[in-house]
Order: sequence, then C-alpha cells, then structure tokens
Amino acid sequence: MTAFATQQGNSTSDAGETTWIWDLRSVNGRGLDVKVRLPEGTPGLEAVVRTSAADYLRRGNVTIGLRMQRPQADGTLQIDPARMDIILEALDAVQDRAFDKGVTLGQPTAADVLAQRGVLVSGQVADSEDLLEPLTADLHVALTALKDMREAEGAALLSVLTSQIDQIEALTAQSIEAAKDRTEAVKPQLAAALARVMDSATAADPDRVAQELALLAVKSDITEEIDRLGAHIKAARDLLAMGGPVGRKLDFLTQEFNREANTLCSKAQDVALTQIGLALKAVIDQMREQVQNVE
Repeated sequence: MTAFATQQGNSTSDAGETTWIWDLRSVNGRGLDVKVRLPEGTPGLEAVVRTSAADYLRRGNVTIGLRMQRPQADGTLQIDPARMDIILEALDAVQDRAFDKGVTLGQPTAADVLAQRGVLVSGQVADSEDLLEPLTADLHVALTALKDMREAEGAALLSVLTSQIDQIEALTAQSIEAAKDRTEAVKPQLAAALARVMDSATAADPDRVAQELALLAVKSDITEEIDRLGAHIKAARDLLAMGGPVGRKLDFLTQEFNREANTLCSKAQDVALTQIGLALKAVIDQMREQVQNVE
C-alpha cells in the first residue's frame, strides 16, 4: 500500500546537538518486506526498527531510513566504545571458530581494531544509548503517521473493491441467464446431431449415442462454477466487512475467482456466455491489482 511519512527530532548532549529525520515509505507487496537504512553509530537500533515495523504493519514493501546530523567535528579523533565492542566480539568469535576447526590465527593488534570502520570517529560522540530512546519515540510517531495514511487509502479502496464485487455479482447473474438461453438453443442442436448420426451410421446403438450426447451436455454444465462464484462473492463481502489486515485472504480469493472464470469460458460453447466470462476475467484482474494495495 502506497504511503509515506517523515518525523524530525533532536537531542542535546555534551558533544552538542544531534538532529535526525526518519523517512518512511511503503509500496505494494504480497508480504511484509522491511528495508532499513541506518547511519553508523546506532547499535541495536535496527532490531528496534524491524520489531516496531512488524507491530504496526502487516503487508507491503517498506523502506525505513534515518538521516542524522551530528555535531561538527573539532579535529580530534575519539573511540566509539559501542562500535569497538562489536568489533572485538566479532574477532573473538572468529578466533573461537578457527580454534574449533584446528586453525591457528595470529592475534589482532590494536592497530587492526582501530582500522575497522566506525571505531575511530571525529570529534565527540554522543552516547548511542542516550540516542536510542528519542530515536525510537520518533520512529513510533512516524510509523503511526504511515499507518494512518495507509488506512485512509484503504478506506478509499473499499468503495472501489465493493464496486468490483458488485460487477462480478452482476456478471454472474447474467451468466445464469445466458446458460439458460444456451440450454434452450442446444436442445434442438443435440436432437439434430443425434438424427444425423443415426442416419449415417446404421449400426450405431441409439442408447450409446444418447449417452455420449448427455455426457457432452454434462461437461458443458456451469452450475458448479456459478455456485462457487456466488460463494466467493459472499466471502469477499464478508472480508471487506470484517476490517483489519485481509489483503492476503482477498488475494487468494481473486485467484479462486479467476479459476472459476477460466472454467466458465472453457465450458461456454456459446458466444454470449464466452463474452460474459471474458468480462468477468477483466473485472477480476482489476480487482487483483487493487487487492495488492490492501494490508
């Protein structure tokens, strides 16, 4: 579902003022796919972002980005303790794994650790733990705004989907009438076909020929497809009335709609009924496109 939201914030420490902007964007998607873009020096924040996104959203391709403006560097270099701890833990894990495999590695030096990206930073560094709480608070504000925008779009989509279901219901009713007309037209055709077969094949068994013609009539019967379309229409209306995240269920239902429309077209053997089946497929395809916007 298409939506976007931004939220600005700031925090002041001994190092100066740090400002940030959360930028959230959402587009259609079958499931929930969250892409996170965070600056360095925010350990633990990505896990918070992903957990929070799952609390607010159920579906969509979501991009969550954070831009931060830290205090101007004063030309000095300082160690970021949180980043250094991450590097040291990683090096320790590598050493342990190598030992288990019987591989001997040289011990890393202090220079090796300092050479890792993010360990040495310019100027004073605000404590990452102090930033985590205000950053998380502003993230929740942005997620709320994103969800509100998605819900507003969903409310607008409700009328569109309801109209499309109405069209499917109307076409299903038309197919019932077209099937009745086809039956009346086919009866004399079957009788004429039976007479031609009996005239041209003197050894033909009348009962066997009648059975074959009856079998053809059964194969072209669309009663089951009409019944299933009616059940799917009711299920779709119930889902829309239910509210909440129903996008995946509606997506599955449109596949079932399409399956019945395909079968109807294959059994039609009648121009009018085929045209109705094609019109059904067109509306169902439009509905499937819109359903991708529903959470």
